[in-house]
Amino acid sequence: MSKRWQRATQYGLILCAITVLSLFSRKIVDKCFIWCKLIPIIVVGTKAFCVGQGAFLRAGVEAFPARQKTIQRKVRERMYEMDLLDNTEDVNRLLARYGVKFGIYKNNTFKEQLFPFDAIPRVIQKEEFDYLERGLKQRVMALNIFLDDIYHDKKIVRDQVIPEDFIFASSGYMPACEGVTPVKRIYAHISGIDLVKGKDGEWYILEDNLRVPSGASYPMIARELCRRSSPKTFRDNQLEDNRNYAQLLRRAMDTVNVEGHTVILTPGRYNAAYFEHSYLAEKTGAHLVNGSELTVENDRLFYVDYKGKKERVGAVYRRISDEYLDPMHFNPESVIGIPHIFDAYRKGNVALLNAPGNGIADDKGIYYFVPKMIRYYLGEEPVLSNAPTYLPFYEEDMAYVLAHFDSLVLKDVAEAGGYGVVFGSSMTKAQKADFIALLQREPRRFIAQEVIDFQDLEIQDAGSVVERKADLRAFVLMADEPQVWKSGLTRFSRNPDSFIVNSSQGGGFKDTWVLSH
Repeated sequence: MSKRWQRATQYGLILCAITVLSLFSRKIVDKCFIWCKLIPIIVVGTKAFCVGQGAFLRAGVEAFPARQKTIQRKVRERMYEMDLLDNTEDVNRLLARYGVKFGIYKNNTFKEQLFPFDAIPRVIQKEEFDYLERGLKQRVMALNIFLDDIYHDKKIVRDQVIPEDFIFASSGYMPACEGVTPVKRIYAHISGIDLVKGKDGEWYILEDNLRVPSGASYPMIARELCRRSSPKTFRDNQLEDNRNYAQLLRRAMDTVNVEGHTVILTPGRYNAAYFEHSYLAEKTGAHLVNGSELTVENDRLFYVDYKGKKERVGAVYRRISDEYLDPMHFNPESVIGIPHIFDAYRKGNVALLNAPGNGIADDKGIYYFVPKMIRYYLGEEPVLSNAPTYLPFYEEDMAYVLAHFDSLVLKDVAEAGGYGVVFGSSMTKAQKADFIALLQREPRRFIAQEVIDFQDLEIQDAGSVVERKADLRAFVLMADEPQVWKSGLTRFSRNPDSFIVNSSQGGGFKDTWVLSH
């Protein structure tokens, strides 16, 4: 039993003792009568007190995972009564009709596939989300300070909190960003933080995404279609409205806009998240543009409309990777970027959201050091925990990884989308030998993590309700201060034996309900 539960139990016993003492002051007959009446009350009250004390000690985190499942089940039952779940297929047909698909460009072939939606929502209670909110704000604040530090003073390196070689060997570090200060020193305007909830009731951070995180549009439009399908569901359940994401995004863009229009830069319809680009442009009122519609003159960025008229652009929410942003500074073969846009950005004449160079902060190896960043920059203990992680870069961690190889999951720090993830237990003897040889040759390339037995969520499958692994991508938007969107993208695996939930790996998604009371 953990210390917090020991404390909760002690408080419950104290409550019982007080009750007993008060009873002894009464007459024996009265005492016996009252005892008979109070025994069940004391038992129930003690249990409730322990639950309450546990919740307090965990700063609002749900005390018993079983209770969370009960809440999920009750919500599902009410949704059946309100016909929403019966309309799941109709909602998916509408999503397909509106182009809510996930595009994959691989081996010179573009393929669009549906992103299956499950109408049984993930439900997060208000107190639990308050706890997540504190932890997410803290984490993004530390990461933003880290980015500013790395590209300027490098105090965290000088103080040996993070090894120098580890920083500059990262594929996400961009020398061109050295000394460049974005508008209002905001680097992480939109952050997508991936979490899982373990069966122990604890939340764990899996990844920090600070380059071009996607996914907010999917629960937005799914909620919109579900509202149409079953208005009663949302009238009779007290939950936070997720339609304010566009307002949060617009505020983040306007906060750093130096002068002129705000645009969303897309590489085009063959991008995996093109639906999201167009949807967010519609909801925020920003222009949706491609690189050919933007030009730089005298270190200022302009939008060229269909008539050839030029209008100043003050902020660009860019949905293309750093390396393709400006062929004059990065990849010279890029045809989707804007020549000299980095010059305009460097001189403070346009804001880029997210800032170029953010890739160093969501490097899977740098992830290991985020708790240290929080302590170093903020002087606080991390609210949210990393998954137990090991860096083969360090000799002691390498020794641990080799000794516990079969119980770990190994990740290539340069990969994303569920690629480059292998489980030690799933390898053959020959595969294991080859991988260990690679690991010893390139220790900086990999991290190893304990396999978290995270909670299953209910989904509908061929008319039945089954349980599958699921994560949560929470979105934090930075204006003058970080704001956590009271919703999120819950992704689930459709394979009962898989822990990988990424859409590119065949996963589905569901809405995330944050209760308001």
